[in-house]
Amino acid sequence: MNDEFNARPDVTQRLVGTDTNVYDFNVNLIGNFSTGSIDHQLVFGVDWGEFTRTVELFTGTAAPIDLFAPIYEQPLSPFSLAFNGVFYRSTLGIYVQDQVTLTDNLNLLLGGRFDLSTETSRNFVAGTETRQTSDAFSPRIGIVYQPIEPISLYASYSRSFTPLSGTTFEGDLFQPERGTQYEAGVKADINDQLSATLAFYDLTRSNVLTPDNRPGVPPDEFEIQTREQRSRGIELNVQGEILPGWNILAGYAYTDAQITEDNAIPTGNRLSNVPENAFSLWTSYEIQSGDFQGLGVGLGLFFVGERPIDLENSVELPSYLRTDASIFYRRDRFRAALNFRNLFDVDYFESALSTLRVYRGTPFTVQGTISWEF
Repeated sequence: MNDEFNARPDVTQRLVGTDTNVYDFNVNLIGNFSTGSIDHQLVFGVDWGEFTRTVELFTGTAAPIDLFAPIYEQPLSPFSLAFNGVFYRSTLGIYVQDQVTLTDNLNLLLGGRFDLSTETSRNFVAGTETRQTSDAFSPRIGIVYQPIEPISLYASYSRSFTPLSGTTFEGDLFQPERGTQYEAGVKADINDQLSATLAFYDLTRSNVLTPDNRPGVPPDEFEIQTREQRSRGIELNVQGEILPGWNILAGYAYTDAQITEDNAIPTGNRLSNVPENAFSLWTSYEIQSGDFQGLGVGLGLFFVGERPIDLENSVELPSYLRTDASIFYRRDRFRAALNFRNLFDVDYFESALSTLRVYRGTPFTVQGTISWEF
């Protein structure tokens, strides 16, 4: 569990009660057929969902606490009902997709989805009700081409539609989030056991929720929507078996993530908690024969670069390098392992919600597991 550091000497006490109900239903049909020499895998589906959340918020005040000379158990003011309301969302989605095999080395994916969403927010204290209905069509197109058997080239285009829950500080319903993504890449099978993937992507999202840090808004209580964010970058992954018993899983990601359009946040500001550079390497070796067959060790390195705490880019979390390790034994149906996280007990920050709430990384941790497969 992450430790939470809250630097705010809070003088407002809050009691929040919530009741949430979620219902989801999904059904899809899959059919395979051919039109001449072209093979098809057709998918048709429908999903429906309902989400209801009731919230009661009581607030009171307390004397501020001096961090250097705290006085505890000071009396609180009586709590009063600040908010009592309900949020309701109903969604309906209909989608169809056709995966087409044109030739042995050329595949095409064509799909589309229609979404309908209705959100209602009722504030019983203020006696108000807000309602909105949204709909959207989201296409999806992809292609995979193999010029030679070990090499696969692919490209895709897709859009997304995501209804959001809750309201702004002013009581307005959030607009659904929309996304558009382009991606292209290549996958190479170095041999039968080892492969590598290189991908380039460009993702644009609008109406993305982020903590509302405006003056006058209670800290960490409300969210606001940014008009447009863009993330684009490169991802390289290598995985598989180098030699018998020696496995590797490595990845590198460069991400250029920034605000591209907004009324309050400067254009060009980087997205919170997103590093420009991240790298991971996990390698393990398992003895393949002899008396110690099944005994293995693993070692991992995980690097995360500097990243902003908030969209205002007021503070950056420092980069860190974490080392994990493991010792394991596998024989027939028996499994046993010791996993070591943050082997050198590095002090680092994992993420942040705002300048007032930063999460520390997990300290040196040992976890043991024993299992038997039936």
